[in-house]
Amino acid sequence: MTAELIDGKAFAEGLRARIATAVPAFKAKTGRVPGLTVVLVGEDPASNVYVRSKGKATVAAGMESGEHRLPESTTQEELLALIHRLNKDDSVDGILVQLPLPRQIDEHAVLAAIDPDKDVDGFHVVNVGRLGVGERFLVPCTPLGSLMLLKDRLGDLSGMNAVVIGRSNIVGKPMAQLLLQESCTVTIAHSRTRNLPDVVRQADIVVAAVGRPEMVKGDWLKPGATVIDVGINRVPAETEGKTRIVGDVDTASAMSHVAAITPVPGGVGPMTIAVLLRNTLVAAHVRAGMAPPEGL
Repeated sequence: MTAELIDGKAFAEGLRARIATAVPAFKAKTGRVPGLTVVLVGEDPASNVYVRSKGKATVAAGMESGEHRLPESTTQEELLALIHRLNKDDSVDGILVQLPLPRQIDEHAVLAAIDPDKDVDGFHVVNVGRLGVGERFLVPCTPLGSLMLLKDRLGDLSGMNAVVIGRSNIVGKPMAQLLLQESCTVTIAHSRTRNLPDVVRQADIVVAAVGRPEMVKGDWLKPGATVIDVGINRVPAETEGKTRIVGDVDTASAMSHVAAITPVPGGVGPMTIAVLLRNTLVAAHVRAGMAPPEGL
């Protein structure tokens, strides 16, 4: 058996196309287009690249893209004042503060200051609570994108055993909540789980989000399982001085065990920005008193 590679890039392109189709209908009813504003503090190279990608994707979907680039020396009070202004700005439907933030700024205070109805990252405690009681309004982008890939591949997930490796607030915990809502039997495992390989071997669905390169080996995986590899780890390449990106799963050894797996790169990664656009569109509809489009 050789596993099928789940093409997250192709699925994300389809989702972005559906979003772009829905934007003109929103404009026809409201007289404006949805707006996403990204705030970047400092000059982190990876964050810079990611912010540019978000801006391009937002414009390509027909939405308004706003950007605030603040110096590394920005104080917490200055950042909170900007967020307050964006909360009050009716042209802004989504606010995203790019993480990580400089040391002098309390990340939790900043995320708590964002209007929950504009929190397109889904990190505000109100949106965490909404997800916990079964509401899918603004859900963290990577877990929701992972769920979309699973449902596209497997259809009804009801009754399946799912193991989520990782317990972060960004991926692990919301992923488990989403799988529970699909009537899966869910186990949250992590690096300190006893007999972790044995736990993983019971799973029909494995979501690896632990942040350790190629930690999950092929013989950990149940034959026929579906694997979502969320990990993005940079490791040394064979060429001296070069690096390559790998996931949390040892894909080479997994390919002969599982039915399907997301590649790294090209699997979950492209879904994150696509779902960010989805969240912005949904937020715009809810703020305008409209039902979000179906199929998103």
